[in-house]
Amino acid sequence: MGQHSRRTTPRRRFLAPTLFTALSALTVAAVVTGMHSLSPSEATAASSPTRTSPAATAPASPSATAAPTTPAAPASTSPLAEPTPSSTPTPTADTPTPTLTPTPTPTPTPTATATKAPGTRTVNLGTTAAAPATSESSTVGALFSGSVAAGNHFCTASVVHSATGNLLLTAAHCLTSTDGVVFVPGYRNGTAPYGTWQVTAIHTTTDWSQKGDVDEDFAILETAPSNGRKVEDVVGANRLGTDESFGATVRLYGYPADSESPSLCTNASDKQSTYQRVIDCPSYPAGTSGGPWIDTATGDVVGAIGGYQQGGDTDDVSYSAYFDHTIATLYSQAEAAASAS
Repeated sequence: MGQHSRRTTPRRRFLAPTLFTALSALTVAAVVTGMHSLSPSEATAASSPTRTSPAATAPASPSATAAPTTPAAPASTSPLAEPTPSSTPTPTADTPTPTLTPTPTPTPTPTATATKAPGTRTVNLGTTAAAPATSESSTVGALFSGSVAAGNHFCTASVVHSATGNLLLTAAHCLTSTDGVVFVPGYRNGTAPYGTWQVTAIHTTTDWSQKGDVDEDFAILETAPSNGRKVEDVVGANRLGTDESFGATVRLYGYPADSESPSLCTNASDKQSTYQRVIDCPSYPAGTSGGPWIDTATGDVVGAIGGYQQGGDTDDVSYSAYFDHTIATLYSQAEAAASAS
């Protein structure tokens, strides 16, 4: 019954009828007078428990003898909220008839990125098609595990310029071991037009290897010579670009797992977050991770598909960790290691 005490009933005594009747009348009058002397709030306090918090989940059931109270106005954060009336007034010419239909909440206009990444962007999809055979596309290849055959490639990589001539760029999440991994630049339809190169070492940052930091989802790979030749000597390479504009227009390459030739899309990239690039290019599914983002103005490679959502949860949006001093340091370490080997 709440936190307050219940009133106890006085013990009845047996008296003479006349005296009993007179005393009864006096008692009733005193009770009535006492009850009418209570204020509405005191009457409520005498019959209802005191609320200790406006966040109470449910009010106590009112007593049959409690004085009626005016319900409190419902809590609302809307500046248009009105207190609930204690009774429904009869509509008049000056009183608008209340409606039972709630004011509809405006539906926000959906954007293409509403469920993909924080923030709102203007989406302009590029056009994806098979990459033509050019000197630039020949620097891009597929990574294979085992024999070079249809269906065996699992990620994309590209040759990055170095003094040692044997370094590749890809996404760090693509591989953790070099066992049986080979790089095939310019791979098309089951053929290796420029040869194959064995991957011999993987270089990633400490934050990636220990924490899986998506802002450092990039890797530099070392390759062994093939037929006495270094990979850069055969197909050329792209320079590593750092601290370049988020809004750069790039050529995006990648080998879809269900395709035997590389895809190409050219579009402006954008800023997804402080250390993530984003680009809207359709049909970049699994297998395209590690594909290079080549700046059309400078020719530098400024990204690799990966990072946020390991490159993207949908085929039409791709991400890359931003290239700054962190990848520049990793590149220098990989180049030094390759020189020493």
